[in-house]
Amino acid sequence: MRRAKITVVGAGNVGATTAHWCASMELGDIVLLDIPQLGDMPKGKALDLMQSGPIMGFDSNLMGTSDYADTADSDVVVITAGIPRKPGMSRDDLLSTNARIVASVAEQVKKYSPESIVIVVSNPLDAMVQQAQLSTGFPHHRVMGQAGVLDTARYRTFIAMELGCSVEDVSAMLLGGHGDTMVPMPSCTSVGGIPLSQLLPAERINQLVDRARHGGAEIVSLLKTGSAYYAPAAATAQMVEAIVKDKKRLIPCAAYCDKEYGVGGYYVGVPVILGKNGVEKIIELDLTGQEKADFQKSVDAVRELVKTMNGLMVQAAVS
Repeated sequence: MRRAKITVVGAGNVGATTAHWCASMELGDIVLLDIPQLGDMPKGKALDLMQSGPIMGFDSNLMGTSDYADTADSDVVVITAGIPRKPGMSRDDLLSTNARIVASVAEQVKKYSPESIVIVVSNPLDAMVQQAQLSTGFPHHRVMGQAGVLDTARYRTFIAMELGCSVEDVSAMLLGGHGDTMVPMPSCTSVGGIPLSQLLPAERINQLVDRARHGGAEIVSLLKTGSAYYAPAAATAQMVEAIVKDKKRLIPCAAYCDKEYGVGGYYVGVPVILGKNGVEKIIELDLTGQEKADFQKSVDAVRELVKTMNGLMVQAAVS
């Protein structure tokens, strides 16, 4: 049986750590790619990681490269490429720059791995997934974004910390865009099967929800330089596992919704069945009035972000 081939585009903290998790889980053989200007850096990271295999007991082949030809016929491609927001850089600057980077990467993915499933991790996430799908022309179910798994993990972590219980016993769900407008779902949250509302007062639940919304910003403020990468990479690896092992996991991710939830043709965070074909089904939940309002606010924010991105891409093409 042929091993899965997994390409990770971007050998920075998130990309390299994604390769680390995927290798340690023996999900397949991994190609770690970055731009030629970085020289042999991807080769060095891949070789270093491969040499940890005999110690940690995993058997995955890893290759570092700057040549997309080495990624040919990948089963799954993870796109982490892009730049973080820097001092003095506007939101539109970041959006425009990363949209061009993701578009360029996606064109190479289309050329070398036309049957692959694509997971986008680059930010601003919801807009970047839209750009990747547009640039590849792949069916919507084969292009998705990693956000919900990470956001849910943060939410579950904070609940477990609050209750002093195992995170394994916390089950939770979030909807909407990645970031401040995400919609944690207390009505779909339980601990060992017990509804969270029976374990914590509403005020405290709201505080934990708010902390989950700003989980990434909290880490940035603590690190001072850089942003989170262990949990984002682990979340991505879980999605890769669901695909290459056809696990049919019910997890939240940024998936294309048209009639679903009345979104109207955008990528937003929703619960899906994730398997060998990518997003195999979108699960539509019966939302409460407040949840509907919060979700619509999140969708509106994604729609505005995509509209701005499209305008910036047109300006760049003209200039």
